[in-house]
Amino acid sequence: MDLASGIPSLCNSLEMLLPLLWPLIPQRGYRGDSPTDSGKDVLEIPLPPWQEHPDEPLDTKRARLLYESRKRGMLENCILLSLFAKENLARMSEEQLNRYDRLINEPSNDWDIYYWATEAKPTPAEFDTDVMAMLREFAKNRNREQRLRQPDLEYLFEAPR
Repeated sequence: MDLASGIPSLCNSLEMLLPLLWPLIPQRGYRGDSPTDSGKDVLEIPLPPWQEHPDEPLDTKRARLLYESRKRGMLENCILLSLFAKENLARMSEEQLNRYDRLINEPSNDWDIYYWATEAKPTPAEFDTDVMAMLREFAKNRNREQRLRQPDLEYLFEAPR
C-alpha cells in the first residue's frame, strides 16, 4: 500500500476517534463560558453620582466640558466627543451646556453614550435632547471628514469663527 492510498483511511480513522478523544483534549475557553460562572471575579467600581454645577461660570464650564470630552474611558468617545466639543461648545447656550454636561457625565457606561450617538441603540428619554440630536448629527459625519484623532489644542487660541 502506498502513502497516497493510506491517507483516506487514516482520515476516516481519525474522524471516528475524534468524538472519543474530544473530552481529553484541553479546550481554550473564555471567561463566562461556563454555566457555573458566578461572576464573583468581576469588579464593578461604583461611580459617584453626577452633580450639576449651577454656579459655575460659563468659561469654566466650557473648559471643564472640553477636558471631560477629551478624557474619556474609551478612545472612540475621546475622538467623537472632543471633535464635537471643539465644533459646538463655544456656541452652546448655558442650558445646552448643562444638558451636555449631564449627557457625558451621568451615564455610568461610556459605551451607552457611543451607541446612542451612533444610533446603534435608542437613546433613553431623559437624554434624548437637542444636544443629543446635535451629537447624533455630528456622528453621521456627512462631510466625510477624517476623524482619526482628537483635535490639537491650538484651536483654543484661535479667534472664534
